[in-house]
Amino acid sequence: MTSQTDHAATDPRGRDASARHRVVITGAGAITCLGDDVASTWEAMRDARSGIAHYETPPFEAYPGEWAVKIAGEVKALDTSGYLEHREAKKLDRSTLFGMGAAHQAVAQSGLDFGTMNGERCGVVIGSGIGGIGTIEDSLNALRDKGARRVNPFTVPKLMVNATAGNVSIKYGLQGPASAHATACASSGHAIGDAMRYIRRGDCDVMLAGGVEAAITPLCVASFSVMKALSARNDEPEKASRPFDTGRDGFVMAEGGAIFVLESLEHATARGAEILAELVGFGNSCDSHHITAPDPNGMGATRSMKWAMRDAGIEPGEVDYINAHGTSTPLGDEAEVAAVLGLFGDHARKSAGGSLLMSSTKGVHGHALGASGAIEMIACLHAVRDGVIAPTANLENPDESFDIDLVAREARERPARIAMNNTFGFGGHNTTLILKRFEG
Repeated sequence: MTSQTDHAATDPRGRDASARHRVVITGAGAITCLGDDVASTWEAMRDARSGIAHYETPPFEAYPGEWAVKIAGEVKALDTSGYLEHREAKKLDRSTLFGMGAAHQAVAQSGLDFGTMNGERCGVVIGSGIGGIGTIEDSLNALRDKGARRVNPFTVPKLMVNATAGNVSIKYGLQGPASAHATACASSGHAIGDAMRYIRRGDCDVMLAGGVEAAITPLCVASFSVMKALSARNDEPEKASRPFDTGRDGFVMAEGGAIFVLESLEHATARGAEILAELVGFGNSCDSHHITAPDPNGMGATRSMKWAMRDAGIEPGEVDYINAHGTSTPLGDEAEVAAVLGLFGDHARKSAGGSLLMSSTKGVHGHALGASGAIEMIACLHAVRDGVIAPTANLENPDESFDIDLVAREARERPARIAMNNTFGFGGHNTTLILKRFEG
């Protein structure tokens, strides 16, 4: 990868006209069904401790009929008092509350003081697959039951997919690049990848990037349920999400958010920041196959991974760990394994003594749709920092054709220099991020 250069040639906005800047992570925040911060989320991932349970919050009882799916990965007891006033929190959708909390944690860890910085050199990209769907449902119910005058006046500002990015930018005075991705389950991968590119080309010094989702609502659950996409293993919630297992019968809905502080290496070094890892590669592609089903041969996923490695300037044999998309669906898991085996060859094949490790943490936290890539970046961070690979929970009967070491049920201590993070979504969207242990 091209090394950093000085700022001898700049455009009127202060952008370096020649350099490809190295991008590092200096802060991370998360609110998930596993915990209300990164540390507790990671500990549950590492220990294969499930956050999936029977529903608590959605008002399913208000709708007639028996619900086929009664389990999800819900965030418990969301407390916004540490980062938002109550009257401000009421103006925001649940998904944005996750983003505001995760951003608060990430900024605190980074040690940045945006009040002393040039806001034009700071930006934000936050993805969400569905955005404020809870707000949409609540407002439609109010319109139907109480009339137009009782619709919340903040409905549109709450439901917008870009609401989280907008509110984060307002809170921290981020006046540079700002956008929101909505590419289904690939949304947060897209967001982090694009944020990296803004810094690389010198558009800014600091970006907040990640994803949020709060789609455990009656409409979303019913829609995915009738699509036969969800697991109906209601009697054993903690065992329902079973990536790569022969007993997998669909994914488990989840919610939450994760945000990261990305900086140019020059900026982070100049202020003496602790560097968590280096972000070195991004690839994205489209299957161009089907609006919901993946390409059965995994060709879109293959392109995404291949282009991310090309972007990072690495060869397949250098990748130590892949955090798989691994949703626990029959077709999705099969396509991803086919892509990995086809691209990585004997480096991935367990039968050939391959050293590549791959796991899906969705076994414990379910599928948070557009936020999934950001949440799972936590596992990649700890893989390269600590040399600990999070396991694939509930992998009791691996599919015999999946000839990869899938780190079944228990974490593995293994030094990892380079980790890959895959996220694939409806519409055929594929994203791949590559993290590297920071080595100066």
